[in-house]
Amino acid sequence: MDKSEMKIKKELIDSAAMSRAITRIAHEILEKNKGTDDLVLIGIRTRGVPLAERLAAKIEEIEGIKLQTGILDITLYRDDLSTVAQQPIVHRTEIPFDITGKKVVLVDDVLYTGRTVRAALDALIDLGRPLQIQLAIMIDRGHRELPIRADFVGKNLPTSKKEVVDVNLREIDEKDAVLLLEKS
Repeated sequence: MDKSEMKIKKELIDSAAMSRAITRIAHEILEKNKGTDDLVLIGIRTRGVPLAERLAAKIEEIEGIKLQTGILDITLYRDDLSTVAQQPIVHRTEIPFDITGKKVVLVDDVLYTGRTVRAALDALIDLGRPLQIQLAIMIDRGHRELPIRADFVGKNLPTSKKEVVDVNLREIDEKDAVLLLEKS
């Protein structure tokens, strides 16, 4: 569905709630990993990247340690590549460190079918052999098609398949909000 054909049904999360979710997820990541040793954050392009950077900043604020962050482009790993676009735009993966032996927290905005995460796992494994891969998601909306679940979730939002969850981030969209869209 094209978002231009959609109307806003409801604002689900505002800027303050998103900030609280980032803080909570950062604490959960630190607790689960018993600190920051061998921990790295990798954002899935596009909106996973600023979320990973925000989590890294929050963890630095809490622990005083700056985590390494990276950017993962999964375009060529998608199983729906032929339906996405005639000539898909491929961006660079920017992970300037070795992920072998690291605890990788993969970060994205919405978990829906699980196919994006599956593609990201394939892309990561091509780069090295992490000790562990965990998943941090701002919104889990259900409707999984693959056996994938998030380790850290900002908010669970059950939705219908006709609805679209639109995560807006100030770095890209000039505001922080999570909107529920429906066909107009």
